Parts: sequence; structure tokens; C-alpha cells
Amino acid sequence: MKKIAKILGKLILGILVTLLIVFTIVYFIYNEPVPQGTKGDAADAMANRMLSAVNYEAYKNTRYLSWTFPGGHQYVWDKDQYKVEVSWSDVKVNLNLKQPNTSTVMVNGKTITTNEASEYIDTALAYFHNDSFWVVAPYKVFDEGVTRSIAKNKAGDEGLLITYTSGGTTPGDSYLWFLDENGRPKGYQMWVDIIPIGGLYASWEDWQTMESGIPLSGLHTLLVLDIDVENISAWN
Repeated sequence: MKKIAKILGKLILGILVTLLIVFTIVYFIYNEPVPQGTKGDAADAMANRMLSAVNYEAYKNTRYLSWTFPGGHQYVWDKDQYKVEVSWSDVKVNLNLKQPNTSTVMVNGKTITTNEASEYIDTALAYFHNDSFWVVAPYKVFDEGVTRSIAKNKAGDEGLLITYTSGGTTPGDSYLWFLDENGRPKGYQMWVDIIPIGGLYASWEDWQTMESGIPLSGLHTLLVLDIDVENISAWN
């Protein structure tokens, strides 16, 4: 048993060392500081160009959105009523975005009414803030607490720098959007609290036009990771 324990210990140590080496390499290749941007009319014009490309008028009139996010997180969002059904594993939370404490929780088909429900509600809210961003982020560039500026990354590529100074679960996150010739997002670089490497690029591709008329992106590639958003729907 001691011999097996030593072998397993060496194996685990080898994996940890390998992961550390990979992280260090990725950090030095990709890490860069948040660029300094210029606020003003030009930034607002670029933001409006992006909104036009993703049919913001149709988005305002879209009431329902549904999708499945990696990890088995399923959503049905009533945007007009500020309510969303969040499901994962054996949990279903009917989340009230305006008054989260009034949300209801079911586990294995049974309603949870104890203090345990608040933990599920907090989890559902965190899931929703993160996962919905990968679906509707282009429509949020004029949200309250958002700053817009024109900025260039380390390579000299110009984009629309969006910083969320409030709201969500991680205020202070920044995204440098890059647009195609029609103003539609191609992807962004991220400076976010949960990722220690600043400036990682995530693509926005596989655009699909929904029933309500809005285009939504179903695939994001981040380094070697594909974030597939499945079963996307949007209707009035």
C-alpha cells in the first residue's frame, strides 16, 4: 500500500507541476492589462452600430428566451416579467430577478421552504448572471452602470471597451469587443474577476436568427475550450 501511495503521490505531483507549467506559459503569452480607452461620441456610435447589427429593436420586443448552457444549466427567461426558470441536476428554481428572496425552489420535485432554499436561489442567480451573459451580452452595452470607450489591445487592434461598474455578480469586469465589417461581434477579450489571465479572447460565432428576429451566437471558443450554447430560442 505504501508503494502504491508513493506512486499516486508522484503522479499527482507530476500533474500539478504540469498544470503549473501550462498556466505559466499561457499567462506570459496571453496576459495583458486592461487597455486605456477614450470615452465619448465615437464609442457610443460604435456601440450603437453593434446594437443595430444584432437588431436591438427586436430584442426589446423579445419576451422569452431559452437555452441550455454547458454543465446542464437550463433556462426559460420571461424578460418582461423579470422571471426565469433555472434548472440543473434535480433542482428547479423559479427565480424572481427583481425580488430574489421571493423565488421558489424545488428539489427532486419537492418544494424547499427552509433556509436551504436561499443557497439554491443564490446559486441560480449566479448561474443566470454568468450564463445569460454568453447569450445576450451584445445587447447590454447601454445598461445602467456601463462605460463605453474606444481602445486598442496590445497588438494594436481597435475595439469597443465595455466596463460594468455595477450589477451582476462581478462588477468591474471589462470586455474589448471586436466587430466585423457589418458591426456584428466577432469576439471579445476579457478582463474578469474569475479568470486570473487578463485579455483572453473568446469568439462569438455560429449566429442563428431566432423566431423573434434577433440573432444569437451559439458557440464561443476560448483557447482550446468550446462553449456550446444549445437549444437556443427567443420569441415574443
